[in-house]
Amino acid sequence: MSTTDPLSYTVVADDGRGESPSTQELRQALEKGSDEVKLETLRTIVVATLNGNPQPNLLMPIIQYVLPNRNKQIKKMLAFYWEVCPKLDENGKLKQEMILVCNAIRNDLQHPNEYIRGGTLRAVQKIREAELLEPLVPTVRSCMDHRHAFVRKNAVFTVYSIYKLHEHLIPDAPELLLTFLAAESDPTCKRNAFVSLCNIAQPRAVEYLLSIYDTVPTLDELFQLAVIDLVRREARTEGPNRAKWIRTIFELLNASSHTVKYEAATSLTTLTQNPAAVKAAASCFIELCVKESDNNVKLIVLDRIDGLRSKHEHVLDGLVMDVLRVLSSNDMEVKRKALGIALEMVSSRNVEDVVLLLKKQLSNTLEDGQYEKNLEYRQLLIQSIHSCAIKFSEVAASVVHVLMEFIGDSGNSSAVDVISFVREVVEKFPSLRHSITEKLLETVGDVKSGKVFRGALWIVGEYCTEVDDIKAAFQAIRKIIGEVPILASEQRLLDEIEVAEDTSKPVEHKPSSTTRVLADGTYATETVYSSTVHEKEKIAKIRAAAKAPLRALLLAGDFYTGSVLASSMTKLVLRFHAICTDAKAVNALRAEAMLIMASIVRVGQSKFVAVPIDEDSQERILNCVQTLAQLEDSKPAQEIFLEDTKAAYTKMVTTAERKVAEKKAKESKSVAIQADDLISFRQFTKKVTGGDADEYEADLVRATGAAEVKDDFISKLKRVVQLTGFSDPVYAEAYVNVHQFDILLEVLIVNQTSETLQNLSIEFATLGDLKLVERPATHTLGPHAFHSIKATIKVSSTETGVIFGNIVYDGQGVSEVSSTVVLNDIHIDIMDYIKPAYCNEAQFRSMWTEFEWENKVNVNTNITDLRPYLEHIMKSTNMSCLTADAALSGDCSYLSANLYARSLFGEDALANLSIEKTDDGTVQGHVRIRSKTQGIALSLGDKITVSQKAAVNVPA
Repeated sequence: MSTTDPLSYTVVADDGRGESPSTQELRQALEKGSDEVKLETLRTIVVATLNGNPQPNLLMPIIQYVLPNRNKQIKKMLAFYWEVCPKLDENGKLKQEMILVCNAIRNDLQHPNEYIRGGTLRAVQKIREAELLEPLVPTVRSCMDHRHAFVRKNAVFTVYSIYKLHEHLIPDAPELLLTFLAAESDPTCKRNAFVSLCNIAQPRAVEYLLSIYDTVPTLDELFQLAVIDLVRREARTEGPNRAKWIRTIFELLNASSHTVKYEAATSLTTLTQNPAAVKAAASCFIELCVKESDNNVKLIVLDRIDGLRSKHEHVLDGLVMDVLRVLSSNDMEVKRKALGIALEMVSSRNVEDVVLLLKKQLSNTLEDGQYEKNLEYRQLLIQSIHSCAIKFSEVAASVVHVLMEFIGDSGNSSAVDVISFVREVVEKFPSLRHSITEKLLETVGDVKSGKVFRGALWIVGEYCTEVDDIKAAFQAIRKIIGEVPILASEQRLLDEIEVAEDTSKPVEHKPSSTTRVLADGTYATETVYSSTVHEKEKIAKIRAAAKAPLRALLLAGDFYTGSVLASSMTKLVLRFHAICTDAKAVNALRAEAMLIMASIVRVGQSKFVAVPIDEDSQERILNCVQTLAQLEDSKPAQEIFLEDTKAAYTKMVTTAERKVAEKKAKESKSVAIQADDLISFRQFTKKVTGGDADEYEADLVRATGAAEVKDDFISKLKRVVQLTGFSDPVYAEAYVNVHQFDILLEVLIVNQTSETLQNLSIEFATLGDLKLVERPATHTLGPHAFHSIKATIKVSSTETGVIFGNIVYDGQGVSEVSSTVVLNDIHIDIMDYIKPAYCNEAQFRSMWTEFEWENKVNVNTNITDLRPYLEHIMKSTNMSCLTADAALSGDCSYLSANLYARSLFGEDALANLSIEKTDDGTVQGHVRIRSKTQGIALSLGDKITVSQKAAVNVPA
């Protein structure tokens, strides 16, 4: 109770029974009803008073028939009624009846039951009229000496509230509270008195705190929090006791209560920016994060640590190993957050220790017996080690060989991360290329994934530059491909299986019938005679037999990997031809490569593969064969194979680095002081506005959204939605305010008739992932009166939502039936929840494969150029383009780009734009949208469809 809000009322819920009873019925219920009836009647009167119908004629019946009642529930409801009932007459003077009320309250303040006394003291805290409070002051003062702590602690706050409203009624309140503090032994009462003293006489509270300065570490938890609050306020002024306050907060960092520790650490950084204090606060936060069991608290504390790290760069770098202690948590989000903070604190001094710990964690994921459960954590550790190795080249050599042990990981994502890391390291650090390719050739036999195979083969084809390396590469390829020609060896295996069958049994032939659809649409029966031991079963046995890893992938139909193998072998042969003078060796290597390529094509066209070879892969392999066949006359092809592909990857790595650097530069705070900027003198301001502002108040401002003054009057007018027509009896319009997960509707209602509309209420309903938090209360509108009603709607997903409803009211006469006005629909724009985001290519492809919901939108626009259409889609959907500008540059008749965005709820939205410019100048193609949920895919598709129709013609 640090502040007193004069507009705060106790809210009593309406039971929604429908028609409200008349004044006469309420009077009868108060006079003759039982205790239960009186309680419900009093509740009805309180609700009616809160809704603008005060019923002043019922004040005397309540005093007469309800006030003498001894029922405790009725006494509690009466306290609510005294809070809201009209106490002043038309001239602004206290009503005569309130003298009786004042007398009854004074009697309750002297009641022998301590709980009635305490409850009455609470009710007195909400009375604002000085004439009512003045007779009660002596009784309230006497309650401060009551034997029961419940009465004393409420009496303290009552004194405080009376002093804040009418200081002249208790002018000696500070001295009274100081005397109370000196004699009081109950910790809660002492805390209440100290908080009250801090709010009404802060210098006196400081004096008291200095008198008990040495005992602060031994005080109660609530009292310690009050001390921290006082110290935080005193920190705004340059007083003589600043050193003592800092020492007090330092001592409270070791308190037994986690709450006190958190508040003390938060307050310490507002008192001083000394590096030692910042480190002490960060150490306290880390200790809380390790010991606290609640994952939400861990995340909040980690946010605090991250805020300190960003505000005091390099001061906390020495605590990086302490931050990594949080990895002992079982929650994946906590681990991810802690690793993200630790990676920002890594420097050349501690990178080796960090990487050593991460490698130990990585090995632990293989030893604890929960291999499958740790796949996500293992992938996160690999990405973290990757980041450290790229930033600090001195650890790359020690890391890359450890990570390559995971290249055969059954978790496809982890193995893909490892191979992408190896590819980046081998590009950036030429000195490591020989050792990396050598290690890669040793471990490539353990690879299980086609994607990892493709990455490994690309690295081998690009970075095996010496004669011995090329020979070792071909030797490794022989092991992973197996015996060639593949088709001949598989056929021989099939023949051996057939010979092994028992030839003594006669081979049975039995017909099998299938139904075929002919070209004219009629059906026909086709009968085929097959042997008992079906040939397909034999081929399935051959495929299931243990085989070389790459050979198994080819027989399973992965010919894209086969085309990458052909491309890598072509690069190796071309490079071998350029550096080797032995023509015989070159021809032997070329012949072997061509044999393997031809073998892949032949087996892809045979019955031994699960899926026949596709045309693209076959054409690419045959192009490689043709390039090797014309080895002497293939200068353009050599440039493409040996130079262009490597240059393209180098450019891609450079572009990714530039994007990360731009993002970091954008997030980092750059403070530029202009010559004509105002100078802020801290001593001349009551409130600190600089870098050491009160973190507590800053959090409060952020939580309430008071700092976000983003809507001016003009922008508010754009968000006003008309709900009814101008000729309707009730006119209504709504201002839609979208604030993160909430939608606040401020509805203005105008009574356009000359009659009083009773029980007027707005009934809202929603479509989509929207939920109405509370039902708006009923109101009574006089002739031509207006009223503003607020309704809060929770949003739980990024989906286009619709809010609809109607207005229901009763006329003036008793016999009139309820009237209804139907409201226009309010459509919630999905763009309020989608923000541009960035992810790398591997993450995009992984999500594209994982997400199941896809929405395909055909392009239909007046825009006549490709790049303007892409920019229009990006602007309409709030999505960022992941495709590099270099890939989109130049004049071409088609364009393909990947787009990405994230919602406020953490949902990912992916899009692929594939368009071309036709001969007649129009743009055709489609946009494919993928997401984890159906709502965001459909909503984004609708947004694109609408924006296409609204697009104006843009000249080429």
